[in-house]
Order: sequence, then C-alpha cells, then structure tokens
Amino acid sequence: MNALIPPYPEPLPAGRGRSEHVYYEIGKLSPQEVTDYLLKRGYTHTEAVFRKEVQNVDPSGRPLKNNDEMGPKKYMRAYTHLEKWVENSLDLYKFELGKILWPIFVYSYLELVEGNDLGEAKEFMEKLHERFENVHRDEVKSLQLITLPAHVKENAMAKLYRENKYNIPLNKFVVGTLMTFLEKDEEQGGACLRFLLNNYCKIDAVSRGPIEPFSFEAIYRRARNMELDDVDAQEGIPGAGTKTGVSNRDILNNKAALKLGPLPMDAELRTDVLSELEEEDKINPPRDGTSTLVDEFNLLHPIKKESADSPQRTDIPYPPSRARDVVMEVQKVRENRDRFRIEGRTGGVGPSVSVCMYTLHNTLGNVSSMDFSKDQELVAVGTTDSYIRVWSMDGKPLTSTLPTEKDLKVNNRKLIGHSGPVYSVAFSDAIANLDRNIYEGDGPKPETNSKLLISCSADGQIRLWSLEVWSCLCIYRGHDGPVMSLSWGPHGHYFASGGWDKTVRVWSQDHASAQRLLVGHDTSISTLTWHPNGAYVFSASDESDKSIRMWSVNDGKCVRVLTGHAEYISCLECSPNGKILASADIGGNIFLWDIEKAVRIKRCRGHGRGGIWSMSFSVESNVLVSGGHDNTVRVWDVEMPPEGVKAAAQTDGVDGAANAANGGAESSNKTSGSNAQGSGSGAGASGGTGKKKGKEVTITPDQISAFPTKRTPVKKVVFTRMNLVIAGGCYEPELK
Repeated sequence: MNALIPPYPEPLPAGRGRSEHVYYEIGKLSPQEVTDYLLKRGYTHTEAVFRKEVQNVDPSGRPLKNNDEMGPKKYMRAYTHLEKWVENSLDLYKFELGKILWPIFVYSYLELVEGNDLGEAKEFMEKLHERFENVHRDEVKSLQLITLPAHVKENAMAKLYRENKYNIPLNKFVVGTLMTFLEKDEEQGGACLRFLLNNYCKIDAVSRGPIEPFSFEAIYRRARNMELDDVDAQEGIPGAGTKTGVSNRDILNNKAALKLGPLPMDAELRTDVLSELEEEDKINPPRDGTSTLVDEFNLLHPIKKESADSPQRTDIPYPPSRARDVVMEVQKVRENRDRFRIEGRTGGVGPSVSVCMYTLHNTLGNVSSMDFSKDQELVAVGTTDSYIRVWSMDGKPLTSTLPTEKDLKVNNRKLIGHSGPVYSVAFSDAIANLDRNIYEGDGPKPETNSKLLISCSADGQIRLWSLEVWSCLCIYRGHDGPVMSLSWGPHGHYFASGGWDKTVRVWSQDHASAQRLLVGHDTSISTLTWHPNGAYVFSASDESDKSIRMWSVNDGKCVRVLTGHAEYISCLECSPNGKILASADIGGNIFLWDIEKAVRIKRCRGHGRGGIWSMSFSVESNVLVSGGHDNTVRVWDVEMPPEGVKAAAQTDGVDGAANAANGGAESSNKTSGSNAQGSGSGAGASGGTGKKKGKEVTITPDQISAFPTKRTPVKKVVFTRMNLVIAGGCYEPELK
C-alpha cells in the first residue's frame, strides 16, 4: 500500500476541512480502503463525513454527473415541487407565493429550449401551461412558438424576458418563508430555483402586509376603483405593463372562470329514467299540443359531449342512484311539463302569481326559522326554546316506522336535542309520488317523501333527524360557536353551514367531519345558499363585512366577491338557470347580481325595514317572490330593467304599488291585470312612494304585486315545481 498515513494521535475532529485533508493525503487508496482504515482507528465521525463526501465521486475523485438532478429534468422537478409547496402554504401567503410560479415557468422553459432539450421543453409546456391559461393566455401562446434555440434570440417576448429581470414585490415575511424553503429543499429543486431567481428575477421585500385576491383591502380598493400601492404596480418586466406577468393589480379583477351550466345526469340514471318515461308515455299518452315526457326530459337534460360551461360529475363524488331517484326524476319531468308557465310581461302587465299563505298561531314569538318540504306535505319550525316542531300541512297523521307507534295518530311531532335556539331547519329533497309502482315485481313502491331534516343551533351543533323514527341520527360538530345558517345541496347528500366563527363548511351526510372549510369572511356568516348545479356555495357576512362570497366546492377557493349592501344581509337565493343571484337585507333592499360578470343588475325596493327573510325564483328564473318582516309577500319582475316603463292604467288615481303597501287593493288578492299594471305604473312615473306605518316606502316599478297580511311577518316563501307560491309566518297580535 503506497500511502502517507497522517500522524494524528487523537481522532479527527468533525468538519469538512479535516475530511478533505485525509482524502488528499491518501488519494491513492480506494474509498473503501480509506473507510476501513478510519473505522479501524476509531475515527467514526470522520468516516461518516468522508463517506458522505465521496458518494458522488468516481474512482478518480471526479464528481459524478447525476442525470436527474443535473440534466434537463431538473426544471420539471423543481417547478412541480415549488407548486406543491405553494398550494400547501398558509392561505395568508398563498397568493403572493403563487406569483413566483409564472416567472419560474417562463425562464425554465426558455432554459430548456436554449439548451436544445426540446423534448423536455415540449413535455414541460404540455403538462404545466394550463395553470396560466386564464391570466397569461397570450403569453403562453407566444411561448409555445419558441421551439428552437434560435427562437429564443428572435422572439420578442423571449428577448424581453432575457434582457430584463422580472420584478417580484413580496411581503418581507413571505420572502423569509421563501428563502427558508429554498435552503431546506435544495436537493428537491431548491438549487435550480435559486439559480433562476438569482439570474433572472429581482425579489423586492416590501413592508406592506400580505395580500390576496379577496382580502378586505382588495375588496375595499375594488369598490372604489382604486389601484394598489406603487411598489406593487412595478411587478413584472419594467416598462412592459401587465402584459408580461401577474401584476398585483390583477387581484382587483373578479374574473375567475366559472362553470354555471347544469350538472350532467349520471349515465346509468339517465338510461333508467328514459326507459320509464317511454313506458309512461305509452300508458298515459300526452294531450294534443302537449309534449311527451321523453321530449320534455331531453329538453331538461340535453346530451352534451363536452361542455366547458358545466361541471363534470367526477368533480364532486355522489353516491350511486337508487330506485327512489328514478321515480323522483320521472315525476320531476312530469311536473315540469305540466307546471303553470310564467312567460314574462305581456303589454306591460306582469304575470299573475298565486300565493297560498300558512299562518301559525299561539307561537308566543319564539319561532326563529321555518321550512316547507318540497312535496308540500310537511312544515317544520325551529324555536328559540331549542326544539323543533314538524306538522303535516293537510292535517293528516304523521307516519312512523317504530312498531310502538304503529297506531299513533298525531299530525305534529316535537324533536328535542338542541341546547340553544334553533336558527335554521331544512328538509331533504322530496316530490309527490307517482300514481303507480313502476317496480311492481320488485317489492313495495319507492317512497319519495322527505326522509331527513337538518337543523343548526346556537349550541354549535348541526343535527340530522330521521322523519321515519323521529329521532336524531347524527350530530355534526366543527363550528366554533353558534351555527347561523344551513342548506341542503341541490342534489342531496351534501349540505353547507355557516357560523359565528366566520367559516362556511360543506358536509356530506355520511361523514361526521366537514369535507370543505371555506375561510375568508371577516365577520360571522348570516345566510347562505347553493348554486343549482351543486358546484358552488354563496355566503353572506354580517356587521362590518357585508360582502357576498362565491365558493367553489371542488377546491374550496373563493371565486367571486360581491359588495354593495350597506346593511345586514338576511337572505340569499340563486336562480334555477344559475345565472342570477338575489340578495336581501334588513333595510328592505333586494339586489340582483350577474354571477358571471360579478356586477349588480338592479335593486328592487318595496319592502319596509326589518328584514327580508326568504326569497324564491320561479322555474323560468324570470320572477322572484320575497317575504319579510313588513308582513308582506311581494312578487318581482326579474327581467324588467331597473328604470321601468310607464304603464297606461292606474287604479282610482292611486298607483297599485302604493295601494299594496297600504294594505288596500291587495287585500282582495288581486294578483294580475290592473293591479300588476298599476304596480308598475305609479312607481315608474313618479318614483313610486307608498306609505307603510307612517313611513314612506319607495317602490320600484319592477314590483308585480304585493300580498299584505294583517299581523304576520313572513318567515318563508317558496316557488313549487308547479310555479305556485307557498308562504308561511307566525301571527303576532301585538305587532305594531
């Protein structure tokens, strides 16, 4: 063995310098011989350091080239690792950290093309470009034209990025988080990312707080058409404006891509329903001039190969369909065909709408919430005394599957379990059953009535109740404090809740924990509703926030923020066509919003102060009905422009709207003709003011009609599938 053995009497101290010295002196030995010698002499720590340093060198002492780390694949590896880290970061920092992704994407692609790694460049572009399609569509298309090293020198966008450093203003705490990540994850791509940032980017640490698209500051500035700070306006390539990168000014845009179309029906369920509809058409042929059930179904659920406007069934998992679902879909098609159709205004006269009012007596003012089942068989109320009571609307005895209650004949039941006021109740989906059993040979007729009821309370609990055994099936816990509002999803299985803890939670009935936690409101949630395709949830916040947020159920992100209410938002309702959102407040205002454009269409006025507690759209989405604390049910023309039109006729020289507000002509239940016409006329011609309890109430010309009660604040109004209106409230004799 030809070597010089270092004369160290003591074990070598740890450290890089010592291990390098040993390797230099005994360089003629193989690494294995050196490690054997060090272990023999007891230099265990030095042996460990030496082994780590020589693991990436060849027998001649030269570094080995790791194709995965040193080659072109490192850019894909580094970008995907960064993207994953950004997505898992705190929501407070996620938006700012996400701004790093675009320049890393651009410079990584240019490095691959310039290095003639064209295969890896093509794969990099194909797999990662989709994230930037919405904001950087033009830039991505320009990048895709760069396919050869020569193009990097010729392409205008490439030259712009190569000749200038990309400026990224970040909060100083975000910068610290980023640097820690790059140092900690150096082997997973941190070194590659640091190379790109050092050579092509300039990170500007600023003292302002972290920002995100729907932060309070962003909403405040958007509402006042203000820009963000000057330092944020300098993001991107200097002098190139917002065309080159994601400027912080982009956070003021409410333009995230939405899918507002209907959810496609499950293929297996569709086949079963079509088969049963064909059988129904044979047994009960349609009358002359009436479409067949099959034709009506195809209009409701057209087959679309690819629809960018509709969510996919794979986005949100649903349980498989059952016989009950087939029967319900068949009946829904029948009711949709035979419903009372509201075609809109004719000659300036609004459509006539009938309202059936249910009044509860002797409630002593303790009813806090109300809901009707969708088959119009049951009504439930939640009370401030912490219990729920359910009635049959026709007075017939309620059924029970308990053997001990087989002969019990009562038309109402009391559900006890909550330990605080019950703020909201909601029935699961239901519909009137078919007049025959389509599964005659397979057992009993599938039931289509409501089987479940959910409720939420000040005790912080959500309870799921069985309407067959009349007891609580499950308690859902998760909210910190009172739960203010809840609603079933349009396709069942899922429901959403909003609470005092400023969060919205999405639950599935078969899981005790929430499936989505939606955070962003600055104050507690006052009300919420679902989009009809089940892909989005709308929520409103009270007190200082007073904003409406639209959440994607699929990924939990906020995709719209609507601002404009100056008072407590008491009710939300989305139209069946999925394009319009109605919101109401305690000041008697109803705002109609274009969901896609995130802009207010108009404001409807007519209710007195005190709160509008419920709203509902007609099947055609062209009429809205509302009920409120001012003891009235009011019908609104959704399609009528906000300025209105001047009608020809009036009633006894007094406009119908004012008369309705005074409890005059409407008390005789005139819902159409001159009444509806007068409702539009006086307000349209003169600004429309009526008097309600000694106070002037402005009535906009889009009010079709108004139905006053004597002393019954309206808690719930709903359009049925047949386009009839059901309303309910509690008589309060001492109300003034």
